[in-house]
Amino acid sequence: MTAETKLSFWDHLDELRTVLFRIVIALFALVVVMFALREPLFDIVLAPSRSDFVLWRLMSNIAAAIGKPSFAPDEFNVEMINTELTGQFMAHIRVSFYAALAVALPYALWQIFRFVAPGLYTAERRVARFGLLVGQVLFLGGALLSYFLVFPLSFRFLALYEVDAAIGNMIQLKSYIDTMSILILMMGLMSEVPLVCLLLARIGVINARMMSKYRRHALLGILVVAAIITPTTDILTLLMVALPIYILYEASVVIVRFQRKKAQ
Repeated sequence: MTAETKLSFWDHLDELRTVLFRIVIALFALVVVMFALREPLFDIVLAPSRSDFVLWRLMSNIAAAIGKPSFAPDEFNVEMINTELTGQFMAHIRVSFYAALAVALPYALWQIFRFVAPGLYTAERRVARFGLLVGQVLFLGGALLSYFLVFPLSFRFLALYEVDAAIGNMIQLKSYIDTMSILILMMGLMSEVPLVCLLLARIGVINARMMSKYRRHALLGILVVAAIITPTTDILTLLMVALPIYILYEASVVIVRFQRKKAQ
């Protein structure tokens, strides 16, 4: 940092306030846009609850291609209800906020990076840019995996599960949205495993040999976490959550080993 670029504490505080103001304004504007796009937004949100969702159509096509129509999932109809006077309106606001937050996140992270970048060395800025990009890609991958695979499987299992044929299921809209949001968020965060491992390796906390030695412990931990964040008790959904995370762990071992060899 040169003498010309040095700022006082109050200058930094004022710049931080400007950054936060930009982020809040962008988020508010996106919330308004998402709120106005009610129909396409809820078409996306409610799609996994319908029997024509892309996952079920794909499974039906695969079953037809291999000549096993019995493997194709049956059509299902789940009744979605609202039991609160302001429930649907608040659900509309909540979903609009979640969607706006997802869209605004890259912009917010970039604004924060621009704020802290002048205090970093060139190599540190390069690493930070790489971390931001990779982190967002990993989070997006985990979120999409949850939306297209993990949540639909969980929802279908729970929505169709019956302890007695005389007892039907009517799913509350709030419960549906909350479960979807939590699963997407948790899968997105769990997908950051390679980035976290790489950062820990760079500061000397872990190494590839240690990760390989404690592979079984890591697998057990992954299964426990998957069981906690999975809303169902069926083994298929648990494996759908745990398997991608374990694959990312194994990829992290390779990345950490490669990073160490490159640093030597």
